[in-house]
Amino acid sequence: MNILVTGGCGYIGSILTPKLLNLGHKVTVYDIQWFGNYLSDHKNLKIVRGDIRNTDTVPMVGVDAIIHLANIANDPCGDLNSKLAWEVNVLATMGLVEKAIAHKVKQFILSSSGSVYGVKEEAQVTEELSLVPISDYNKTKMISERVLLSYKDQITVQCIRPATVCGYSPRMRLDLSVNMLAMQALANGRITVFGGDQTRPNIHIQDITDVFIHFLNMGDKAPGIYNAGFENISILDIAKRVTEHVPAEIIVSESNDPRSYRLNADKLLATGFKPKHTVNDAILEIIESFRKGALKDQDICYNIKTMIKMDYTD
Repeated sequence: MNILVTGGCGYIGSILTPKLLNLGHKVTVYDIQWFGNYLSDHKNLKIVRGDIRNTDTVPMVGVDAIIHLANIANDPCGDLNSKLAWEVNVLATMGLVEKAIAHKVKQFILSSSGSVYGVKEEAQVTEELSLVPISDYNKTKMISERVLLSYKDQITVQCIRPATVCGYSPRMRLDLSVNMLAMQALANGRITVFGGDQTRPNIHIQDITDVFIHFLNMGDKAPGIYNAGFENISILDIAKRVTEHVPAEIIVSESNDPRSYRLNADKLLATGFKPKHTVNDAILEIIESFRKGALKDQDICYNIKTMIKMDYTD
């Protein structure tokens, strides 16, 4: 297949793209490369540097499927520049799907977010529950899903709602809970937990990339919305798991982030997908990468710090 991966140089894309190539697919990566490019050259890989808001520059000729990862990711970045978040996450998504339909692309897979649910008291958060997004980032993800689904009669649409992703990637992110807490322990010998009681779902980066490949293989057999998360753990418990491997002091502070929910992925599991990795695997990967010198606590690993440096403020 000929696959277009937007944001293919990012945290998830840097793991997903090599997997697609190893499976024999031809891959075009379209990425603005704010965080660099860690992909190796490959005969079946074409990398185009560009802004997805410029839809005309996104190559679509001969594309069979799109995996749409490119976005302004996480709450702080959305709050930093709300206009940019809406332009990239919603308007650009609409432009992409309309161009995809015009070029007879068969499948459009969106990386949405489990955070669209907001605060939920239910024991299990399923896809049928109402969405109550809190931040601009959460809201853009909700609207981008609805935009895409309005085209479902013209193209196969799959909206994946990942839990918080964890684990090592060449384009590392240290602003995600498991990764961040592990790095704090390694670099500082101290972990700061804000709140701690909030329960958050998690998914290993190897599993979420396998989820995208799973739906790519499913084609038009499994359209719709799917949660993707398998370990619902409190922030404090994640910190405690880190200290089982790295001695560190845990400091609990007040939090202004009330999001707490338990993601249910039964619908995904019913399609035949089986997760293979855990939060503990992610912690061990980060420890190993840090101790080998492959991972450092750098500003480029934090989306918000990088956006501020590049002056992407309102």
